Parts: sequence; C-alpha cells; structure tokens
Amino acid sequence: MLALALAAACRPSPSSSPVPAASAAAGPAASPSDAPVVLFVGDSLTAGYGLDPDQAFPALIQRKIDESGLRYRVINAGVSGETSAGARRRIDWLLGQPVAVLVLETGGNDALRGQDPDTTAANIQAILDRARQRPSPPRLVLVGMQAPPNYGAEFARRFRGVYPGLAEKNGVVLVPFLLQGVAGVPRLNQPDGIHPTAEGHRMLAETVWKVLQPLLAG
Repeated sequence: MLALALAAACRPSPSSSPVPAASAAAGPAASPSDAPVVLFVGDSLTAGYGLDPDQAFPALIQRKIDESGLRYRVINAGVSGETSAGARRRIDWLLGQPVAVLVLETGGNDALRGQDPDTTAANIQAILDRARQRPSPPRLVLVGMQAPPNYGAEFARRFRGVYPGLAEKNGVVLVPFLLQGVAGVPRLNQPDGIHPTAEGHRMLAETVWKVLQPLLAG
C-alpha cells in the first residue's frame, strides 16, 4: 500500500500542463505581496494532483499562517512527476526571488524508479547548498519520504535514511514522513488509491504545520 501512496509523486497531472512553478497558494484572505515568502518545492504531492489548488496542503498551510496572525506568503512550486534532479535543475530560478523559508519535498519519484539513494542524497544536498549560497539564505525545512517495498528491504532502509541523515548533517528542520497516517488509507486517497484526497491533504498540512509553525513563529 505504501508503494501505491508513493506513486502519487510519479504520475503527471491530468491537466494539460503542470502546476505553475510560482503560483501563490490560495487562502481565506490575500496575503500582502511584500510578505516574506514560504516556498514549497516538490512533486505531485506538493502540487496537489487531482485537486483544486486551494485544497493542496501548501494552500492549507497559508490558511493556518493567516489564522495564526503570521505574516508570510506561500508559493506552491510543486510539479507533478519531478525527481530530485529536476528540482535541482530549477532551484536557482525558483530562488531568484527573496525566500524566507524553503520547504523541500523531493525524492519520491527517485525511489519509485529505483534510483540509488546516494544519488538522491547528492541532489538534495546540492539544493540545500544552493539555497545557502543566496545573499539572504532561507531557513530550510526538509520533508521526508519513504521508498516502496518492491526494491527490497535494504533499498528501503537506505532511502529512508537519506532524510534524517541530511537533516542532521545540515542542521535543518525535518518533517520525518509527509504521508504519515495517509499512505495506504483508502478514505484518504483518491479513487486511484494513490493520490491523497482533500481530506488527506488536510492531514498532510497538519503533519507539516507541526514542524513549520514553530519555525515561523520563532
């Protein structure tokens, strides 16, 4: 079932084009255009495959920010089907604007394709390095994923260790597993059994918010 849930990161959106790489997440009220940016970089899980943009978890994070009286503007830069190499290729462009917080969710597609976890780790490390080289480096949040079981227990163990290992090495904030409590739960996934429903995304938002809120408030 975890393999099905992780496949959400691999399939392209049913629309004719991916989610725009710099689309502002919807919220109950428009955030000031000069508010510090929280940039979500990820694949279809971040993009909100099969849902309206305002149902994807980054948009729900914007609502939580607004309700908490915090002054930040969320930008959802999720692209369905993207790998860690793809995120690495576009990170400089995405960070061309000032970014206060970078939330990085990538690697699920790497696992689905059986890519060596060391390569995934190298791509994520490169993204973190590039972010820190900005004139005003953003604070960093790394979102963890897990590998499907079809490549064996050793592969799954190595892949699972990528995220806590990088978080410790770089001193960044870690969301241990984005799909915690959602993967493999039928009512929290769309009819294809792999992409989270609106309710599933609400749980994703709660998982991320527990880690992100103290960072933003602090």
